[in-house]
Amino acid sequence: MSSIRLFILGTLAEHGAMHGHQIRAQAQQDRTELWTDVRVGALYGALKRLAAEELIAAVRSERSGAFPERTVYEITPAGRGVLAAVHDDALRKVEFRPDPFDLALAQAGHLPDATLAAVVADRRAALAAQASAVRSQYEFADRYLIEAERLVMEHLLARLDAELAWHDELLARLPEVAADFAARRADPDYPHADQEPA
Repeated sequence: MSSIRLFILGTLAEHGAMHGHQIRAQAQQDRTELWTDVRVGALYGALKRLAAEELIAAVRSERSGAFPERTVYEITPAGRGVLAAVHDDALRKVEFRPDPFDLALAQAGHLPDATLAAVVADRRAALAAQASAVRSQYEFADRYLIEAERLVMEHLLARLDAELAWHDELLARLPEVAADFAARRADPDYPHADQEPA
């Protein structure tokens, strides 16, 4: 499921015909980059793809002042059908993507203990900064939000808080992680890169 398709089709269905700059402004006003994986810079490419798929159609071109000519798009009947399917899928499907960090952590036995501890501490600090920024933005924007948007922001904050708690647990258990890695390296029965296969 593509969030950017859902955003563009949903925006055109809700607000009517718009050009790319207006859709971009709507994304910025809704702060979509904060709580979705929609990237504002990817909107123009997505508009061209949706037009090629005939899910949106160019209805006219506009020029305002010194700005370049802009193509205005509207959602097509086929686009409304896709929007309904994508929207339903997004509401019903539980999607919890694996974090590549987990795989990297499981394969971090070659790292010095101090390096791994520093990496985890840096990640935790970055998450804390992100959570703080989101919390500040939420507090500022709260008076402008409808209840659904408020719940979306609270969902994001709950996920960030869970990540912070997990990183705290990881930091506390790093000595055990390091001991397991050391035991594995010392185990003559565990295959190592410098050993010939049996």
